[in-house]
Amino acid sequence: MEYIIIAIIAYLIGSINFSILISKKKAGYDIRQKGSGNAGTTNMLRNLGKKYAAITLICDVLKGVVAIGIAIIVGNILGDTNKALLVQIAGVAVVIGHTFPIFFGFKGGKGVATSLGILLMTNWQLGLICLVFALVLMALTRVVSMGSIAAAILYPVLTLFVGGGHYIVESSGLGSGYFIYSVILAVIVIFNHRENIKRILSGTENKISFNK
Repeated sequence: MEYIIIAIIAYLIGSINFSILISKKKAGYDIRQKGSGNAGTTNMLRNLGKKYAAITLICDVLKGVVAIGIAIIVGNILGDTNKALLVQIAGVAVVIGHTFPIFFGFKGGKGVATSLGILLMTNWQLGLICLVFALVLMALTRVVSMGSIAAAILYPVLTLFVGGGHYIVESSGLGSGYFIYSVILAVIVIFNHRENIKRILSGTENKISFNK
């Protein structure tokens, strides 16, 4: 029962889409009606500017942090529950909620910022490595989606080197589960970028301007 409850809570947290709420409040329109149509930080940056893009980014990261935090707390309280599995369920559910939010017609964002929050909570070292890798690639290519997709691929690769050394996973003896969990998160993020991948391959993907 606790696994189902955590999944529902995490999904509902993920379903709170701040880019949609902020754009409607500050600009009078749904951000999904503008630009790329994506309810995320990059589209907010292009249409509402740096301030509201930054707020969106922070809030989306915090969704992952809060969902994992709740799973850890519940796991500690119950004691005899598989804490690693609780955390993994929460991580997957919150990203699914962000992608398919029940409050906004099941059309949300791509889950990158929320996934970052998850990574920082479950293994902050891997989270920072993926973040730096993504930022460097974005800076070199000026393509945000390129950095996001590459970081999503890098995450499962890195887990192969840490194995069961992750503190939450290690405590339950579910070392191999961490890799499977990382692959699921990566697949969700990459799937959400399928249109971006097509544009990258055709050379038509939008680039960001650092001057602006």
